Amino acid sequence: MTFNDAFDRLISHEGGFSDDQRDSGNWTGGAPGVGQLKGTKFGIAASSYGYLDIKNLSLDKAKAIYQRDFWDVCGEAHPAIKFQLFDASVNHGRSNAIRFLQRAVKVADDGEWGAISQAALNRMDPNDVLLRFLAYRLKFWASLQKFDIYGRGWTNRGAENLIYAAEDN
Repeated sequence: MTFNDAFDRLISHEGGFSDDQRDSGNWTGGAPGVGQLKGTKFGIAASSYGYLDIKNLSLDKAKAIYQRDFWDVCGEAHPAIKFQLFDASVNHGRSNAIRFLQRAVKVADDGEWGAISQAALNRMDPNDVLLRFLAYRLKFWASLQKFDIYGRGWTNRGAENLIYAAEDN
């Protein structure tokens, strides 16, 4: 899978501009009411990229950010796993996404990818990793306080990613 393929999938999950005051990602301080409400566009959030003019962010600029900050750092994995890690990194942050993958490959989940995690990934069947990874992701969403507000969208994203996993594996 190429970055362009992965980006096209990802952007279908992320959408356009949002400045929902309840969403902590829309605030430069990372919590509702903390910092400036700048919003999120194409999934690029003020909480991580507060220095950007989010509302006027172009799709090409968002794509360049995703390639540099998320795709290029995903490392070596089966293409289906790499896409899922990419999508989860964007949605939950890289450390959380790595924790899901570490749990999926049955190693300590410290949020740092290293040789032990990579060796465990290399030993496991990709389908088993995908199923476990997506299960941990669903459990994470369900544990969030704002699930009642955003849970339908998160669940739809998870369902779409299960379909992608089946197609990619």
